[in-house]
Amino acid sequence: MEAGLGRDLKSRWSGAVLVCAKCSKKLDGGFGPKGRTSLAKALRQRFGLKKGRKAARGIIEVKCLGVCPRGAVTLVDTAHPAAWRLVPAGADIDSVGTAIGLGAADRATDA
Repeated sequence: MEAGLGRDLKSRWSGAVLVCAKCSKKLDGGFGPKGRTSLAKALRQRFGLKKGRKAARGIIEVKCLGVCPRGAVTLVDTAHPAAWRLVPAGADIDSVGTAIGLGAADRATDA
């Protein structure tokens, strides 16, 4: 531990995905069966990811990424920070998950 930094916390994350909360709010959800679920929540539900540091992959809503597209949400996969994605409202969550590296093994069961 470095002097002045405090203690370390471990997480189970293999990576993180940043989702613009401002874009999500403008869409009033935009995802899920009724179109009322935010992109971050829809991804967590579909791929069975928990919130916080105990998740297999972090999906974090950040205030604003500064892109502000119409009818879409800005998403950044930290594994590929040079390629930001604009996810249109109503996009297929499975396709979005596959594009950012969430695999079939992560998928929640359809109960």
